[in-house]
Amino acid sequence: MKDYAMSDKVILLVEDNPDDEALTLRALKKNNILNEVVVARDGEEALDYLFGTGKYEGRDVSVQPQVILLDLQLPKINGIEVLKRLRADKRTALQPVVILTTSSEEKDITSSYESGANSYIRKPVDFNQFIEAVKQLGLYWLVLNESPVKIRS
Repeated sequence: MKDYAMSDKVILLVEDNPDDEALTLRALKKNNILNEVVVARDGEEALDYLFGTGKYEGRDVSVQPQVILLDLQLPKINGIEVLKRLRADKRTALQPVVILTTSSEEKDITSSYESGANSYIRKPVDFNQFIEAVKQLGLYWLVLNESPVKIRS
């Protein structure tokens, strides 16, 4: 099986559930997606990472994740609000964001796309289905997708 890691393509996983975090990391590894994964466990931490604030003060924000895997139900700042803040800032307005959540609520799907999500994927309960979903995510977002021009200051 081919390894898909590209050292400059970081994945930001925004997930507060330790079990879902471990499951996602395991699914990435099982698919030989070896990119660095930065994990933010709430919406505030995700924004701090992306904008170089808080505990990420001084981080080189010209280097942004290739894709953000964003849960909706997050402490401090929920996923929809994180998405709205990303889209409102010219530095992150074009950042690829995949909603990765257990919610199948129509309002969550609609709100995600209205707020600028690139994709909405409901986490399957079955691990084998989840592995396949993560494989497709990796192939598309890390290999096939052409990203917009690097971050603009």
